Amino acid sequence: MAANLDTDLLRAFVAVADARSFTRAAQTLLRTQAAVSQQVKRLEDAVGARVFERDPRGVHLTPDGERLLAYARRLLTLNDEALAAVGRRAGSRPVRIGAPDDYATLLLPPLLARLVAAHPEVPVEVVCDDSADLTPAVERGAVDLALVTRMPGTAGGTALRREPLVWAAPPAAAAERDDPLPLAVFPPGCVCRALSTDALDRAGRRWRVAFASGSILAIHGAVTGGLAVTALEACTVPPDLRVVGPAEGLPALPEVEIALLHGSARPAPPVRCLEDAIIAALGRPAPQSAAS
Repeated sequence: MAANLDTDLLRAFVAVADARSFTRAAQTLLRTQAAVSQQVKRLEDAVGARVFERDPRGVHLTPDGERLLAYARRLLTLNDEALAAVGRRAGSRPVRIGAPDDYATLLLPPLLARLVAAHPEVPVEVVCDDSADLTPAVERGAVDLALVTRMPGTAGGTALRREPLVWAAPPAAAAERDDPLPLAVFPPGCVCRALSTDALDRAGRRWRVAFASGSILAIHGAVTGGLAVTALEACTVPPDLRVVGPAEGLPALPEVEIALLHGSARPAPPVRCLEDAIIAALGRPAPQSAAS
């Protein structure tokens, strides 16, 4: 009898090849490292060849692994297309998550990869909006989950963690010394915008809006280009920008809270999968938060 390749084994193989790490692949697949290692070993037994070599720098494909990888991707694509085209999975309801642009760009991609790995048949929709507008969107069922920025201690949802708000300045230009201070900001309603301008007002520091956009990439570009400084959650500051503060004449900024808002009290398994991945990656409920 002809041997058959198990798609679960192929999926584990592709995940390790893409991550170049059994540990990171296990996190993506929501499995233990030992389970992923065992799956790769079973695949090697099935094809009769080693597919990975390990050295101090990490995990690397063998020549046989390189050849198998192209076939594995094609097989998995056909498998997923077939499941999406026929049977009960053809009409899978999409998982809808809302997030501000910076979270959608910088925090969500690896978490969505976990959902796709666990539920490849389920479409995903990301709704980018201000945190203030995402709360009613969850309440009326327009999105299943929402990742938002809010004031610490706000009731509802799951408080994931406190995040420092910091000033981000151009790589070289000293825009933070200008008077009035040029700011790159999100539209009104953004928590970071409100907290940063309030801090400047209380410190008696003059400011002006030099650049406004709803896109975090546009905000980053304006600051990188020397047009302005901006206030960002510390976890979203790109490495090419400088973090500045009181030493440069800018007021200290408060912490904000990253929270996950939930829709249905009984979410579908794919929604629960994404919810669990977000909580595991971004933190745990803060003691002072109130449950929704």
